[in-house]
Amino acid sequence: MTGLHKLGSSDIEVFPLSLGGNVFGWSADKAASFAVLDAYTEAGGNFVDTADSYTAWIPGNSGGESERIIGEWTAARGNRDSVVIATKVSRHPDFLGLRPENIKAAADASLSRLRTDRIDLYYTHFDDPEVPVEDIITALDELVTAGKVRAIAASNISPERLAQSLDFSTREGKARYVALQPHYNLMSRDTYEGPLQDIAVRHGLAVAPYFSLAAGFLTGKYRASTPVESARAAGVAKYLGTERGDRVLTALEQTAAAHGAQVATVALAWLAAQPGVVAPIASARTLDQLPALLAAPGLRLTDAEVAALTAASA
Repeated sequence: MTGLHKLGSSDIEVFPLSLGGNVFGWSADKAASFAVLDAYTEAGGNFVDTADSYTAWIPGNSGGESERIIGEWTAARGNRDSVVIATKVSRHPDFLGLRPENIKAAADASLSRLRTDRIDLYYTHFDDPEVPVEDIITALDELVTAGKVRAIAASNISPERLAQSLDFSTREGKARYVALQPHYNLMSRDTYEGPLQDIAVRHGLAVAPYFSLAAGFLTGKYRASTPVESARAAGVAKYLGTERGDRVLTALEQTAAAHGAQVATVALAWLAAQPGVVAPIASARTLDQLPALLAAPGLRLTDAEVAALTAASA
């Protein structure tokens, strides 16, 4: 079994591939979600990522569908203590933003849907610049003190606000972010690489990138000449047929062939080789999509292969 990795300065240990729950209650119904969760944990996985807003974008859904499915699954399997559940606050239609009272109310709603007494890792989903970082951290610290949250993290935050948050936590002795979830993959590097990466590495944050496979583009199954039936096909349109996209896919295919691996596995292995990255997040709506993801922690790319992929995506 692949070894577990520490989540920053916390005592939480996670499998180095996080299972994304954004498809649960969307392109994966309850039965399909249960099957994927079962297979992921049977393979040694223990790190499930969701958000209170998943899947509010689907007509007829109100948000919290993914959390509810995960809660039903842990209750049915009796495995809550062996699974690390990460969820997020700020985008649920009923709990928008990061005002302290909203954070606390949203956390209680998430706990109810997840059928649990604690959230292992609680992210601010999107920063709320109208709220001082001091207020946000203090509210999160109170959740940790109350035992409702084990550790806190940030996603979609500027380097400046992240640094201010970390400084405030240290200065005031309050709960401190242990992880960062940025939008990061071979096709989207500008958000994380640079000041955000520098802060994450300097402060020992565990980085868990989302959209690790660029909405599926980095699986190699999408081509300009080949339509694919998928709820996420629209998300890859901006990459299809572009010189850069073709260059990246070619480099991925060459590396995959050298290792007898799948393209998605190599794309995730490239992420895992980047500074600060502990557990890329990837989702599977069917069982046949899971093996390529689970193989990533066991694939070690050479320095030359990492450099070639980096160059191809420049």
